[in-house]
Amino acid sequence: PSLGYMQARDALLPWRSLRANVELGLEFAGVRRAQRRERAEEALRLVGLGGSGDRFPRQLSQGMRQRGNLARLMATEPQLLLMDEPFGALDAQTKDGLQEEFLRIWQDRVTTVVFVTHDLAEAVLLGDRVVVMNAGRIIDDIRVPFARPRNLVELRFDAQFQELVRSLWPLLAPGAGSDKEHAILNGHPSEV
Repeated sequence: PSLGYMQARDALLPWRSLRANVELGLEFAGVRRAQRRERAEEALRLVGLGGSGDRFPRQLSQGMRQRGNLARLMATEPQLLLMDEPFGALDAQTKDGLQEEFLRIWQDRVTTVVFVTHDLAEAVLLGDRVVVMNAGRIIDDIRVPFARPRNLVELRFDAQFQELVRSLWPLLAPGAGSDKEHAILNGHPSEV
């Protein structure tokens, strides 16, 4: 019950309204109907979908469905969020908006998030740490130096941000990080 999981695709049930989809986790947890509805409405407002609860997934854009998916996740108030490329299937403009929205919600709710992404800029924009994997192995663990709260629009143009993202690219090359990987795995990250 303390774990929330969000996939790259929304996974909303097409036969349920958006509100009923948001209530699903609460239903499984045995939350009473009136409280489920209240929490679902609050979660929908939180992600900017207040008033859309009676609509069905087929009536929503991909971005709205992902926000509905995020509302479903937040309604259960998990302590740990596992997010598997939740914005990867979205167009650039929708993705930027959802990143801003997610960051605002996350900062207000203060919970632990493990966010998987192939987008290095997204990792640096949203994360406090970037753990880089190559060929299924951890090859680096980098602390992100930017304070919170963050203005993602300004941060994208910051020279330090751009340099950090640029420095991560070589870590994704085939065979990259063998020396760093050895130091990290042997408990000597200071040698990296």
